Amino acid sequence: MSRAYNFCAGPATLPESVLKQARDEMLDWRGTGMSVMEMSHRSDAFVEIAETAERDFRELAGISDDYAVLFMQGGASSQFSTIPLNLLGSKTSADYVNTGIWSKKAIAEAERYASVNIVASSESSGFTSIPDPSSWQVSADAAYLHYTPNETIGGVEFDFIPDSGSAPLVADMSSTILSRPVDVSKFGLIYAGAQKNIGPSGLVVVVIRKDLLGKARQETPTMMNYQVIADHGSMYNTPATYSWYLAGLVFKWLKAQGGVKAMGEINRRKAEKLYGFIDNHEFYANPIDPRFRSWMNVPFTLQDDALNSAFLEGANARGLLNLAGHRSVGGMRASIYNAMPEAGVDALIQYMAEFAQERG
Repeated sequence: MSRAYNFCAGPATLPESVLKQARDEMLDWRGTGMSVMEMSHRSDAFVEIAETAERDFRELAGISDDYAVLFMQGGASSQFSTIPLNLLGSKTSADYVNTGIWSKKAIAEAERYASVNIVASSESSGFTSIPDPSSWQVSADAAYLHYTPNETIGGVEFDFIPDSGSAPLVADMSSTILSRPVDVSKFGLIYAGAQKNIGPSGLVVVVIRKDLLGKARQETPTMMNYQVIADHGSMYNTPATYSWYLAGLVFKWLKAQGGVKAMGEINRRKAEKLYGFIDNHEFYANPIDPRFRSWMNVPFTLQDDALNSAFLEGANARGLLNLAGHRSVGGMRASIYNAMPEAGVDALIQYMAEFAQERG
């Protein structure tokens, strides 16, 4: 049976070589006679897996010793409340940029704990662009500035790192982490759900500048306290061991591809191919300001919405899966994260051309 091309926004496709290695090691990891999912997280074997994964991740992302790396549970959405609980300290307000559905979810959760100042919003334009930073209304006393570099649902992406002034910059990089080089030193905190570019669901990676630790509010649950998690090497309780192991395999795979610089070149090429086809074919359209189009999530519409079902049926028959757009926006969406091979994008473009010829 041949592998399909999975364009799902998450849980997303994983490198085939990683899946094969996990299969081969399923029953016996390196002669231990156990599967990784059966190991004690305190065992020497799993500690080796965890430490290697963190070391490789730091190398790939260029993370200095000034930062702690935490492997937590709950996905990125759990961080929407964890962040204000840990970073507000004695302050009462935080700045947020609203560029889409995930920004709105983060804002709604933060409002439980802080006075949220929306420094800029593109909601009035349907979240099809990024607000001009010259128009942002940043607070003088904000505990931090939060933004979402890439909105997976709308397909809009920042092409710059915001200037947060003296406030720590916080970013939800769930869909962009390790997809291209990023200067981590510009951030106070980066968090990323694993199920797009890192591995399977169940894991969230947090990169936090160490001077921001130890500021959690008294009411912060122990399992959400960054200082506690850091002090215990992300093992205060049993972590998501198998997801952590698979993330480590993905990190090794990324290094074998040439690292994030090489991956960024591939991702740029994949996105340019797909957008180039859409822009040069009247049967398809993309609503996003070209400057701020996402490399990772490409939404598009057909000339006639009545053809959507037929398009998806034909795509599924060809092994081009999960192309339906999010229910809130409709249309189509192709998520082309790190593990989506260029051949998958080529196959999608070929199908789109043939469908348009038949139905246009």
